[in-house]
Amino acid sequence: MDVSEIYKKIKAMRVLKEWSQEETANRLNLAVSSYAKIERGETDISLSRLAQIAEVMETDFEQLLQLNERNVLSVLEDCINHGKISSKFLGNNIFLTETECVHELEKSQLLLKEREKEIFYLKEQVTHLKEMLDWARLKGQ
Repeated sequence: MDVSEIYKKIKAMRVLKEWSQEETANRLNLAVSSYAKIERGETDISLSRLAQIAEVMETDFEQLLQLNERNVLSVLEDCINHGKISSKFLGNNIFLTETECVHELEKSQLLLKEREKEIFYLKEQVTHLKEMLDWARLKGQ
């Protein structure tokens, strides 16, 4: 694992919890500038500091080190289910992996094709009904 990923993961977890850098720094008994340097990867983190961050973030030390898209989604779901973050934070955002995005795009494209077929069919029906109406009018005269 690239060490810079750990810094990104720490920031992602803070954002998911809707904590400011100041709030997180206070929880860690750090100056805001010191915590900001951690998130930016400008300072090396000791194992004891990582353990402290994991504890404050309410996660396991191992999970913090192995955090990936799936773990982030799991943390996000846990935070939502336990009221640790509000649904307003999520807004209309959907968190998917790249593979899931490709799959959703393919599904959307298939749905659009089906909709286009349906629109074409309905236009044919309208044309047919107009022809029948015209024929009925002619017949009624």
